Amino acid sequence: MLEGLKLLPAKIFVDDRGFFSELYQKKVCEEAGIRCPFVQDNLSYSRKGVLRGMHFQAGPGQAKLVSVLEGEIFDVAVDIRDGSPTFGQWEGVTLTPETQFFIPAGFAHGFYVLSDHAYVFYKVSSYYDPAQEKTFRFNDPQVNIQWPGSAFTLAARDQHAPFFEELFV
Repeated sequence: MLEGLKLLPAKIFVDDRGFFSELYQKKVCEEAGIRCPFVQDNLSYSRKGVLRGMHFQAGPGQAKLVSVLEGEIFDVAVDIRDGSPTFGQWEGVTLTPETQFFIPAGFAHGFYVLSDHAYVFYKVSSYYDPAQEKTFRFNDPQVNIQWPGSAFTLAARDQHAPFFEELFV
């Protein structure tokens, strides 16, 4: 796994009524080496085949703790940290309600919905700022993310986003 990324098991308590899950506990995060102040929670709903990404905040950056409340996604982080030995490399993980993915600031983020639909909840470490929001093409050949699907539903901004090298070279 690229430095800084962390895959965490979710705490889920199941009984005959259903389940209860702790989505965030500061102490658990700190024990895993995650020490960032989260300031905003986000929720997205997407149907099968939707691809969101590759998004990032240029400054000050945004760490994310990503949880799937329902469904399954292929979640991707791309290292965009200046001077990083893994700059431009990506990591992809399959997320379900049983796992969480921590992505520190300095990574672009995107996901592809594998199930019929998915509710994706994520905490972020800085407020959304449209002036700092950036994106690059999900299928950029330089980054070469191996998405598990072949048919994608995309927002116009993702479909027509600049290429990686236009932003970072």
